[in-house]
Amino acid sequence: MTSSTPQPGSGPRILLYSDDVDVRAEVRLAVGPRLGAGRSQIEWIEVGTADAVLAVAKADGADLLVLDGEADKVGGMGLARQLKDEVFECPPVLLLIARPADSSLAHWSNAEGVVCRPLDPIAVHDAVAGLLVGEALAR
Repeated sequence: MTSSTPQPGSGPRILLYSDDVDVRAEVRLAVGPRLGAGRSQIEWIEVGTADAVLAVAKADGADLLVLDGEADKVGGMGLARQLKDEVFECPPVLLLIARPADSSLAHWSNAEGVVCRPLDPIAVHDAVAGLLVGEALAR
């Protein structure tokens, strides 16, 4: 994947990692096609493997990484920690966790945001919007 510089008016690029297509669909539905009225459409990059996440993150191919903490083989928490350790200027990470008790592990992962299942659409949308606004302010 090649790196692309966002054009003025282009929407945010959000990488969505889960090995479960239903989880990916639930997140996309919760966030919606835009973060608000008059905003640009979100470009979703859906992946089901950790290798794909690493490739996109290293290529500066996303503005936000949404990682499923319950993904099989490579869970989102360990993957977030790896990304934060290995990727220069890693985009912010939003973790999807199964239980509130997992929040201590989410803290260990260095993720900037956490939402707990069952996914509340308002909480997911607000977390995504908040992390993207924070990222835009940091630039």
